[in-house]
Amino acid sequence: MSHMGYGCLMAVGRDHVLRTAAALLTRKSTATMDEVAKAAGISRATLHRQFAGRDALVRALETLGIAECEAAVEAARLDEGPARDAVRRLVREIESAAGLLAFLYTENQLFEGEEQNEGWSRIDGRIAALFRRGQENGEFRIDLTPVWLTEALFGLLASGAWVVQSGKVAPNDFHYMTVELLLGGALRREES
Repeated sequence: MSHMGYGCLMAVGRDHVLRTAAALLTRKSTATMDEVAKAAGISRATLHRQFAGRDALVRALETLGIAECEAAVEAARLDEGPARDAVRRLVREIESAAGLLAFLYTENQLFEGEEQNEGWSRIDGRIAALFRRGQENGEFRIDLTPVWLTEALFGLLASGAWVVQSGKVAPNDFHYMTVELLLGGALRREES
């Protein structure tokens, strides 16, 4: 086998391990490295060669989560049309990553201190700009800051992922629940 072929095999292997870990940790955030290895169908030693420990695995999952969010932000075309429709598109695009985001949300070390990945700031900036655009064009309330609306969106995505994961809510309801609650609070009311 050529050297390049082996490299591709390794990359596919690592991606498979990451996605398996994401799925497992979404269901059970306390899962051990042994459980991750078992779920991925590899030995603990093989897992350890790819990720030195849980922290390294979580950091790799963070990179994956950021990449998925950035792809969703691009696909949602946040600058097009009414801001409320862009919010609906964004929730639709980001839904497949919501479980991973819910897990990352619980990993406090990702959001503390100087170590924070700048990818989150980039994503927050893009989404906050969407809420600001909606305020400027009169769609969204101006008493709720774009920063808060952005945090609220991520909180709802995580909560939605948790209730779907726990079986309390049907997966088909995720988009409606998330969008309706967010927009129900964010949309500007006609002055009476």
